[in-house]
Amino acid sequence: MNQILLHTPEGVRDIYGREYARKLFVEESLRSKLISYGYEDIQTPTFEYFDVFSKEIGTTPSKDLYKFFDKEGNTLVLRPDFTPSIARCAAKYFCDEETPVRFCYRGSTFVNTSNLQGKLKEVTQTGGELIGDGSVEADGEMVNLVIESLLHTGLRDFQVSIGEVEYFKGLCEEAGLDEDTELRLREFISAKNYYGAENLLQEAGVLERYRDKLLHITDLFGNRETLRKAGMNTDNKRARSAVARLEALYDVLCLYGNEKYVSFDLGMLSKYRYYTGIIFKAYTYGIGDAIAKGGRYDSLLSHFGKEAPAVGFVAVVDDILEALARQKVSVPLPAEKKLLTYTGEDYAEVLKEAQALRSGGTPVEMRRKEPQR
Repeated sequence: MNQILLHTPEGVRDIYGREYARKLFVEESLRSKLISYGYEDIQTPTFEYFDVFSKEIGTTPSKDLYKFFDKEGNTLVLRPDFTPSIARCAAKYFCDEETPVRFCYRGSTFVNTSNLQGKLKEVTQTGGELIGDGSVEADGEMVNLVIESLLHTGLRDFQVSIGEVEYFKGLCEEAGLDEDTELRLREFISAKNYYGAENLLQEAGVLERYRDKLLHITDLFGNRETLRKAGMNTDNKRARSAVARLEALYDVLCLYGNEKYVSFDLGMLSKYRYYTGIIFKAYTYGIGDAIAKGGRYDSLLSHFGKEAPAVGFVAVVDDILEALARQKVSVPLPAEKKLLTYTGEDYAEVLKEAQALRSGGTPVEMRRKEPQR
């Protein structure tokens, strides 16, 4: 036998037994919390037309997509990100809907990158999207859902860091940056390449006082006092409005009683360019990347023909599962199955016992006992 057939490709893996039972528990814990807030299940295709994830949408770069062709020659991709798929679906089936709609989903996303750094190319995600509500209360509901969903899985030690895309854009506007320079600066800051960011701003002829504000944006992180400092850092109306929005969001989270899980980071930026307002990421110790993330994307649905504000989040099930294991958080598992053996003579009697046990919630495996030779 060709031994390669027994192995999975790089970046994907098999999951079975007790590990898979733990994963299903995490998925259902996240979903049940979303359902409790009135979110309804939705399923979109595993692959879509390339244009759903094109450069104009502002999602995963083309080089990181799994691309293939259908028999008509159309370019298709395995979804790298749920949000554009949900936006397309909502624009198609809820085009005339004027009241907010809430969706929750779960499934796999696929990113074709050679820079794995221990990450899988196929990742299981569960998330929610609130479409048609541009209020700060909707932002608060989404951030609070992240907190309550993670608590529902059993995690306790985590923090949700919140930023605002408009604050960064306001500082760029104040400095007179064009769109191309802003995008390049965003990449440098996201990669924590401050030397590259400084060179870019110097080459663009940005005045020193504006360069300092942009280069030190990453220093603006912490508690609510951070927001006061951020507001004092600029006279730009757009940036100050973003700070005011974050202050109002904090007040909403205080009403939920979960503000202790929240901090602010005005230097937080996302690789997804469709975000237009708040962005947030949840971190926990033992995991090097965000275990949940999301934000507001008020312009995305317009690419598919529907003008509607929206906010959402996604939780990375695989990373949450690893965090639970590393933090030694026990996960409820199904009852151990009971093994009953039978012979040809006592099959009916053993079957009756098995059915009674199954009715009571005990898993039962029946196995024929071969006669001894």
